[in-house]
Amino acid sequence: MENEKYLNDISEIKNMMNQSSRFISLSGLSGVLAGIYSLVGAWFAYKTIYFDTSTLGNYKNLLIAESAVIKLFIIAATVLILSIITAVILSAKKASKSAEKIWNTTSKRLVINFAIPLATGGFFILFLIEKEILSLVAPLTLIFYGLACVNASKYTLGDVRFLGLTMIFLGLLSTWFLGYGLLFWALGFGVCHILYGSVMYFKYDRN
Repeated sequence: MENEKYLNDISEIKNMMNQSSRFISLSGLSGVLAGIYSLVGAWFAYKTIYFDTSTLGNYKNLLIAESAVIKLFIIAATVLILSIITAVILSAKKASKSAEKIWNTTSKRLVINFAIPLATGGFFILFLIEKEILSLVAPLTLIFYGLACVNASKYTLGDVRFLGLTMIFLGLLSTWFLGYGLLFWALGFGVCHILYGSVMYFKYDRN
């Protein structure tokens, strides 16, 4: 009996330490909604690229007018902003149910470690767009986002690490199949977010 009590005490202490070092209020439902936003955004991007009269050539040698690039940037920014707002709102609701603060030392570390690779990739991709090297934009968004997830995963749920590794794999695969960048982008940001978000919801949120 004493041994069982001792083991239970160790387990409780371990759980408390784990919760104090990880932001566990991340909402799985926000991942599902982010995936839906991404699929909608991918559809509008597809219409902009392939049905806009200012685009010429096949994908590898695609010539996109400045107006079309601006549309694509607005689509991407809208998806990103909606995803962030949704994540903050739903994670705040989840944290309030657990009587936890959404903005604490752990969540700050999470945001910082997530933002460093993401911001680096964002600036790098902007430079590529300025140089009109558009074929690598979709693969690099997946790769840098995946790196951001892996880098931040040690401060949140472990499932985020596997999401990041999946994104990196899809991004590398997309560099080989450059003609299908938008498809890989939709698969990564859309389908994978929905799948991983659903898993996280049923594992952590439903109770």
